[in-house]
Amino acid sequence: MKFGIFIPQGWRFDLVGIDPARQWGVMHDLAQSAEAGPWESLWVYDHFHTTPVPSEEATHEAWTLMAAFAASTKRIRLGQMCTCVAYRNPAYLAKVAATVDLISGGRLEMGIGAGWYEHEFRAYGYGFPDAPARLRALREGVEIMHQAWTTGKASLDGEFWQVDGAIVQPQPLQEGGIPFWVAGGGEKVTLKIAAQYARYTNFNGGAEEFARKSEILRGHCEKLGTDFDAITRSSNFNTIIAETGGEVTRKVDELEARLAASIGDAKAAEVVSAYRGASKEGLAGTPDEIIDVLRERQELGLGYSIHYFADSAYDRSSVELFEKTVIPALS
Repeated sequence: MKFGIFIPQGWRFDLVGIDPARQWGVMHDLAQSAEAGPWESLWVYDHFHTTPVPSEEATHEAWTLMAAFAASTKRIRLGQMCTCVAYRNPAYLAKVAATVDLISGGRLEMGIGAGWYEHEFRAYGYGFPDAPARLRALREGVEIMHQAWTTGKASLDGEFWQVDGAIVQPQPLQEGGIPFWVAGGGEKVTLKIAAQYARYTNFNGGAEEFARKSEILRGHCEKLGTDFDAITRSSNFNTIIAETGGEVTRKVDELEARLAASIGDAKAAEVVSAYRGASKEGLAGTPDEIIDVLRERQELGLGYSIHYFADSAYDRSSVELFEKTVIPALS
């Protein structure tokens, strides 16, 4: 199993209390630490407004960070989970990504999805098409980027995107283009797009759901004549780890208190409920407990897990414990 780590960028109220003038320094230092550690990749989110509620707190833009990390790291691979296809013309995005790939020396990943954050869509003037329309736009966007990176040009007279001989030079350094991570578990459309174009998928849920979606992906591959085994399946995990159960509880309580100062008690309790009980969205536990969860998923075909540590801008002990215990057990 390979491992990726999210760098806090403010989207999840994870840089609150740090002067905006210092936030890049914090992100840069965390990226340097990840590069020196056992992580295969670092990741950011492609969002403009904080979640679960929009606020005046800083949220740093994903592709600007991609360029900055490309120039300031040397080994670690760089991804976004995931770029919203509606936020940038896909031909323009293909050009930006090719440039970042060159700056990085061929270390870029392309996480791509249909988008979901309605407030953000409308605030930035993108409207908010229904889910089927957003997925059709995703299919067109992936086709445009695929053309751009494999031929150097892109043309498509689509429902959502119209490009006519858009030249994308120079090409990415990576042979065959930048790897696509098609994010989302939509069974009829998203996983079919993944079966056709992706080298990686990214969908979450419990073990049973992961296994079911994996079989649906396999079915799409069989129908399209693509190689299911060539697609690495990944999932994201919001992770809190500590040596003892009591320490885990303390860290969850600290996260709730920190969030409550920004979003109120009720919303904070809602967010951290993912870390309490049997939620499928949070991964909170001791090293042995987390290893057990990930090993079960690994046996079902999970090849890549990407972890978000809500406290990493303030306290690196969770990241360091994960590096010392979990990654060696599963790599």
